[in-house]
Amino acid sequence: MSFEIHVSGHVADVVEQTVPGLVADLVASGITAGDSELWGPDAADEASRRLGWVQAVTVSRPLVAEIEALRADLVARGVTRVVLAGMGGSSLAPEVIARTHGAPLTILDSTAPGQVLAAIDGDPETGGLEQTVLVVSSKSGSTIETDAARRAFAAAWSDLGIDPTDRIVVVTDPGSPLEAEARAAGHRVFTADPNVGGRYSALTAFGLVPAGLAGADIGQLLDEADATLLEVAVDDPRNPALVLAAAIAGGRPRRDKLALISDGTHIVGLPDWIEQLIAESTGKAGTGILPVVMTPLSPELDLLPDDLQVVRLVGDAVHFQILEQHPGEVLVSGSLGAQFLVWEYATAIAGRLLGIDPFDQPDVEAAKAAARGLLDVQPAPTAPAFVEDGVEVRVSDPSLAADGTLAGVLSALWQRVPADGYVAVQAYVDRGSVPQLAGVRELIAADAGRPTTFGWGPRFLHSTGQYHKGGPANGVFLQITERTDVDLEIPGRPFTFGRLIEAQASGDAAVLAERGRPVVTLTLTDPATEVLTLFEAAQ
Repeated sequence: MSFEIHVSGHVADVVEQTVPGLVADLVASGITAGDSELWGPDAADEASRRLGWVQAVTVSRPLVAEIEALRADLVARGVTRVVLAGMGGSSLAPEVIARTHGAPLTILDSTAPGQVLAAIDGDPETGGLEQTVLVVSSKSGSTIETDAARRAFAAAWSDLGIDPTDRIVVVTDPGSPLEAEARAAGHRVFTADPNVGGRYSALTAFGLVPAGLAGADIGQLLDEADATLLEVAVDDPRNPALVLAAAIAGGRPRRDKLALISDGTHIVGLPDWIEQLIAESTGKAGTGILPVVMTPLSPELDLLPDDLQVVRLVGDAVHFQILEQHPGEVLVSGSLGAQFLVWEYATAIAGRLLGIDPFDQPDVEAAKAAARGLLDVQPAPTAPAFVEDGVEVRVSDPSLAADGTLAGVLSALWQRVPADGYVAVQAYVDRGSVPQLAGVRELIAADAGRPTTFGWGPRFLHSTGQYHKGGPANGVFLQITERTDVDLEIPGRPFTFGRLIEAQASGDAAVLAERGRPVVTLTLTDPATEVLTLFEAAQ
């Protein structure tokens, strides 16, 4: 089998109680046949336009030769460095594919000016702008982050006397504004199936084009998924997608926090892809499953709260019993193509178990609209509640800052976490300059005593941002922003990258506060130094 799953303890009981109903209702074969009624009448219209991913392996086969031919042509001309400008599903899946296959792919899914400049400049190992091709991926064709990146790269090539025409490859839906503009400009364009949502697009052009151009074996990836098609399509209690869906979304009371741990698997970064797939698909109508990406030593695993379900991604299914670290864990093993397919099926099935539409994202637009409003008005920044060691502190509720210290405001924020709640850390910074900031998640999880997520902004706005606003109202939010002298104009736009990421952070904070979520924003004025201050306060 190309995918294997092991359940025990309470999860085995949940699976035994839940899967027979899914088998009796012909859910697996119904998804495969494109039955849009599986999620109820309110979701039928959206589902009828979002089940194309089931056929992705077949539809994508002809792309392999096209992508490989384009890669060979680029390499022959000395264009060997591939940069991907994409957000959410458009970047997370190709990142996993490329990293797992050892293919160098630079991901640009940020509007932090320092990160954009680094992507444009390149480095001695992968090459500079002269050796670069940019893949611009956007389903809608109007994603503000990818549009800004495309404009910046085109201007940089023009400054070097290089025609951007054959240095930009576009992946988009047919009929999008980007398709029309790209074809008119002479860029190479790949169109994807419009009946596939972004987070289900791993096995479509959105996942295959950038990873394939970087050198990943995308033919093998499709073969791996193909070998799993029958397993996930049959109405059988052994169907791994049915078992996985029951394990993560079944049971009463349901464990609605999902720990995702890579432990010995050859696949690199898969939990980040699963996180956006599940959070954006299920976090709505006041319910959902909150994925929490952890390490094998994360503090939550010592606490093991009753609402946390552990899923461990392991390498060798033969030793499932030995690999199980805690009673009731879910252990999964499989090829990357199989993992993509099984998790997509399982997430769609989880939507049925939760009684929600797993294909829409009704709350994502709120933060985008707020950011656009701030870009139009450009208000003066609000004064901080206080400043400590260069860190500016702003709060959605003045009582959070009553202590007047950084450690005190964090403690006050943790006290707002309900017994079934979580902490979300959102870092709107240049992660290339302070990658160590991600380590604050472990400290906060230990200090707050609750499951803690970490997201780089604005990337998470296209994934977990839906859960933050549409899921259960039991989260508290720590925003980390930066003040920097580094900035970059966006050609043809009345704002810079620095202004854009600032508006995205402020807009998201405003929407969260409007919906009653406590928000603390910490602005680092000297990020490399003040990260240490933050680490100390988080302990």
